[in-house]
Amino acid sequence: MTTPRFDIIGQAISDASRTRMLCELMEGRSFTNKELASAAGITAQTASAHLRLLQDAGLVLAEKRGRCVFHRLANAEVAGVLEQLATIAPSDHLIRAQRRKAGDIAQLRSCYDHLAGPLAVAMTDRFLQRGLLVEADGGFRACAGEAWQKLGVTLPPASAVAAAARQPFARPCMDWTERRLHVSGPLGKQLLTHAFERGWVRRNRYKRGLQLTGPGARALDQILGLRSAELIDA
Repeated sequence: MTTPRFDIIGQAISDASRTRMLCELMEGRSFTNKELASAAGITAQTASAHLRLLQDAGLVLAEKRGRCVFHRLANAEVAGVLEQLATIAPSDHLIRAQRRKAGDIAQLRSCYDHLAGPLAVAMTDRFLQRGLLVEADGGFRACAGEAWQKLGVTLPPASAVAAAARQPFARPCMDWTERRLHVSGPLGKQLLTHAFERGWVRRNRYKRGLQLTGPGARALDQILGLRSAELIDA
């Protein structure tokens, strides 16, 4: 039996500069060594050493495009684990302080390739209430409904769902600030992609922070009956 090497992962995330770079990469985009060094407040040379360690641990991938090397999280699973680790890292009083400091990013943000924060949690609750999602075997199962098309989601055929049992279409992700589940996986990715394409959300001055637009607030109200203005400052 192979024993998971938690020690390798632990070493990779044990340094504050490396965790700052990982948080930067949680936005879901790729960044250069210089950009990540700036985010972590370290030199480019030091950032290179940190990134090599993160790559060796399987958390980060490097891709050369032209003359530049871009770094990104290895996959959505890494992002999900980091988001969940964030829920247990600080104590309750530190969480409250962090939310005040984080500002907009704590209200609505991207978690790698899907929505997170109070609005994402509220959307997931509404999906469950309306039977669009069903909790099953510790995860989510997406059920047919008109709302999905309006939200830009195309459900896979039943045969594809069965074949992709190890990587389900809808996955639960523990929200860092809310301590409740929001939906991730391909379904979550489709929701965020559609929201960007329709102009329902836009990026703000925080790297991962998102702003819900007027059209977005109206769409969520009309499609899900969700009064988003009560959750965040739209």
